[in-house]
Amino acid sequence: MKMKVKVHKYKVLNFLTRKFEVHKTEPPLDIKKTFLKFANGGNLMFNDQLLQFMMEYQGEKNCTIKDLEPIIEKILHEGNSTCNAEGCKGQGLSLNDFINFLLLHDFNGHNSYLTGNQLTSECSDEPIIEALLHGVRVIELDLWPASSKDGIKVVHGRTLTTPVSLIKCLESIKKYAFIKSDFPVILTLEDHLTSTLQAKFAEIATEIFGDMLHCPQTDCLTEFPSPESLKKQVVISTKLPKEDPQNEEELCGKALLDSMVKLKTEYLNESYEDEEDISTKKPNLRGAVQYKHLITIHGVKSKGTIKELLKVDGKVRRLSLSEKKLKSASESHGTDIIRFTRENILRVFPNGERVKSSNFRPHLGWMYGAQMVAFNIQGHGKPLWYQQGMFRANGGCGYVKKPEFLLCKQSDKDEFDPKRTSPVKKILKVKVYNGEGWKSDFSSTHFDLFSPPDFYTKVCIVGVPADSVKKHTSVVMNKWFPVWDEEFEFPLTVPKLALLRIQVKDKDKGGKDDFAGQNCLPVPELRHGFRSVPLYDKRGKKYESVKLLMRFQLENVE
Repeated sequence: MKMKVKVHKYKVLNFLTRKFEVHKTEPPLDIKKTFLKFANGGNLMFNDQLLQFMMEYQGEKNCTIKDLEPIIEKILHEGNSTCNAEGCKGQGLSLNDFINFLLLHDFNGHNSYLTGNQLTSECSDEPIIEALLHGVRVIELDLWPASSKDGIKVVHGRTLTTPVSLIKCLESIKKYAFIKSDFPVILTLEDHLTSTLQAKFAEIATEIFGDMLHCPQTDCLTEFPSPESLKKQVVISTKLPKEDPQNEEELCGKALLDSMVKLKTEYLNESYEDEEDISTKKPNLRGAVQYKHLITIHGVKSKGTIKELLKVDGKVRRLSLSEKKLKSASESHGTDIIRFTRENILRVFPNGERVKSSNFRPHLGWMYGAQMVAFNIQGHGKPLWYQQGMFRANGGCGYVKKPEFLLCKQSDKDEFDPKRTSPVKKILKVKVYNGEGWKSDFSSTHFDLFSPPDFYTKVCIVGVPADSVKKHTSVVMNKWFPVWDEEFEFPLTVPKLALLRIQVKDKDKGGKDDFAGQNCLPVPELRHGFRSVPLYDKRGKKYESVKLLMRFQLENVE
């Protein structure tokens, strides 16, 4: 049985030693063949030949010699090359240099493997900041009355969590909202406030966000504004406040706009302490209108039959369903969900019994067109990796366009059904060559106390049921620098909804295999050819040195 010890992260080898050790084994045959092909059978690949390789084999049609020169210079003159640096001026890349080139994360910029993320814990704005810096575009705030100055607290309701200041949360959102992406941030409010406190929220939010806060021009949207039109804006989504029907009409129109102007300069000096008996208080009609004016995405109550909830009536709205309700609805009303999400927003949230902040598999929501699949950002594991993988697409901006079959109306017989097996459209070929970096990022005794680790790689497709499959390489025993050189084929019926999950583990004969890194990639955006793929820890933080050398090929099925 292997003995395990706690991880202590430190450096043990310098870069030169690591590079020498990783290439003591024979290079993979197809990399060697590719090198010889573009080097015209020679021992060196020169700049123009490397450019030809990049354009023809890697598919980098816009690559230029100017792009490659600093990378080649880096390999030849910073100690990475196998040649003597004194005599390398103008010299080409050797086979080992070529492999080192393929392993560089920066040889083609950011994400070079792609084309384009509770009961007794402390509430804090830190998870909000972390989420925004990871590109998350929807933040949920649970609002409750409080006796503080602003009268509103942010806290996970009906639990023992410690509240955090509303003002602190909103100021953090303003500061960090658009560092990672310019696309809009949506605040979904779980609102447990009185009408007076709703007005106070409107005043505070308007004061903090200013022009950054989007206010719709009409109460009855027939379609939502596009993310492109809302860049660098904060959008509010919640249920509409209760209003007196007799007074609603006279409060609308010009009075509605006037009330928002007054919000800029007026402070509402009413606190929760003044509202001892909330149930007997009459609605603050003016406050309700002020609050309502901030709401772009109207939430609706999820009461009634699922058929009634999914009715499309021309007024766009947001419906929230728990993961259990979605699963139940998908089994009997799958096509109704898809039709609903073509015009409306569906938000799916974790079940309340997930007290340890675990998450559910988000793909069920995505397959039926759900736009918001809520996550506990502090929850680790595969579901969070899927979320991070999905939103690596589209340049990591936080918004991913749905496939056309989830966007455009179809006839009944052509309506997309994730449960139905369709013809294979693409073949994804994935080859895993080797890995490196563990000996730099982990202690020498992290995996095994007395010997090097026994690594293997899992390669899985996450998608519609017909496409989901798990495969893995053989186990390479006692190697810090494993070489697998194994290829897998995945027939895909719905490639546009597929994610490729990659995970490396250390085999333990007597217990649970140790985690050694993961990555999750959107299949439609995989780039062809040899790619250096970085691995991440369980939280989604990229390791400094750990990576795999892989090859991707996505072929059409005739």
